[in-house]
Amino acid sequence: MKINDVILQTVAKVVVFIILTLAVYLFLSGHNSPGGGFIGGLVLAAAVVLLCLAFDTETIHKAIPFNFKLVAAVGAFIAVSTGVGAVLFGAPFLKQVFHHFHLPLLGETELTTVTIFEAGVALVVVGVVVTIISSISKDV
Repeated sequence: MKINDVILQTVAKVVVFIILTLAVYLFLSGHNSPGGGFIGGLVLAAAVVLLCLAFDTETIHKAIPFNFKLVAAVGAFIAVSTGVGAVLFGAPFLKQVFHHFHLPLLGETELTTVTIFEAGVALVVVGVVVTIISSISKDV
């Protein structure tokens, strides 16, 4: 018997945007203060889990048509491949490398390999957590 969860679904739609905003903030504050890819990925996965609780998992998988195992694999590839970026600049593998570039619209900008690494970590965490939660929900 399906229970009509109109209040939960309505609140979840609003709260998910707040959670996603927090996830982006935690991700972007990662290399200068506590936060980063791991905690940002966990918070992002929490938003997906909240949607799975408010709606059924089939609806969520239709709305978010990603293979989360593939998302985790791509994230691991991105995280490991940032080590190559450090080697190209003459630094040891996976050492943080940064350089200042002049970009046309942004002006003088610092680009760093740690942000790309953190993005890979976030994708791994989201992929693994959502895969685990969806596997558990299929068993129930």
